[in-house]
Amino acid sequence: MDGPLPDVPVLQGTVVGLRPFRTSDVDAVLEASSDPYIPLVTSVPSQPDPALAAAFVQRQRDRARAGEGWSWAIEVADGRCVGQIGLWPRERAQGRASLGYWVRPSARRQGCASDALATAVAWAWTLRDLHRLELHVEPANLGSARAAERVGFEREGLLRSWLPVGDERRDVVVMALLRS
Repeated sequence: MDGPLPDVPVLQGTVVGLRPFRTSDVDAVLEASSDPYIPLVTSVPSQPDPALAAAFVQRQRDRARAGEGWSWAIEVADGRCVGQIGLWPRERAQGRASLGYWVRPSARRQGCASDALATAVAWAWTLRDLHRLELHVEPANLGSARAAERVGFEREGLLRSWLPVGDERRDVVVMALLRS
């Protein structure tokens, strides 16, 4: 990207809110670090270390300023952070951006991922130069695929050996949502 992006806005969905990360969100990162999968496909630390979790939170806070994208903490009604969602406009010049998200294990199956995704998508469409949003989901990650389908994303195809996960490369399904 070419320079800083606008600040991370505070957004409200039906089930969750999206907001910039806070120092108090370290507990969500610690729980995500204990998940066998999240650290393999995100920048969440692979061990539940408070200093590493705090560094993750700070990186999320710095992403818009660095021009990388927008990273939100997913917050439930009581103020707890239950995950993260990001909008990454690396291909914005071509009208494309990608999204990624995770929900801590204790908060899954409560509609948080799909509502966070719907909320981020609604905001993404305020960026007039975006025309296509993409997700890359491993074929076995049915929960993530279902969350995306609830928001309107459609499966477009299989990208073989697309994603490095641990010591191997894995296939992903590309899912997309078009502005039209």
